[in-house]
Amino acid sequence: MTDPYNPNPQYGPDLSKQPDSGPQPQYGQPAYGQPSDPYAQQPGYGQQQPGYGQPQYGQPQYGQPADPYAQPQPVYGAAPYGTMPQGYNPADPEAPYGRDMYGVPFSDKQKLMAGLLEIFLGSFGVGRFYLGYTGLGIAQIAVVWLTCGIGAIWPLIDGIMMLTGKVPDAQGRPLRD
Repeated sequence: MTDPYNPNPQYGPDLSKQPDSGPQPQYGQPAYGQPSDPYAQQPGYGQQQPGYGQPQYGQPQYGQPADPYAQPQPVYGAAPYGTMPQGYNPADPEAPYGRDMYGVPFSDKQKLMAGLLEIFLGSFGVGRFYLGYTGLGIAQIAVVWLTCGIGAIWPLIDGIMMLTGKVPDAQGRPLRD
């Protein structure tokens, strides 16, 4: 007679026909295959357990890299996270000296050079000429000479502002370090 609730009709209520599953553990005894010592050596770090972490069918899992311990490969022309690129960059012809954090390309002029030229030779407008502001350079010369040197405070303050990066070049690009 068949049992409608038993999916395997070959194993009926007769227990002698069921396959032997081995000895059953007694109360307080470890199950079959478990070490009796709870402090026994377990597989350590770097030892692979069978079936653990192995992708099925040799394919990487969705959303997972092929090698989770691989170092990220740098992209040519890109700076590491948190740093600003410096120097000549042939990979970006629109910004050969890199870009600031907002994506604006850096100027080919330097903050230090512009600031020092403006502080030491500002009465001659050299710092403004260096940045491409010809009209402001001529105006600084005129103010310094027409005020008998009192107007030299303008190039001094202007040079400090150039050193702090507040003054862009004539094309509006920020000065590079």
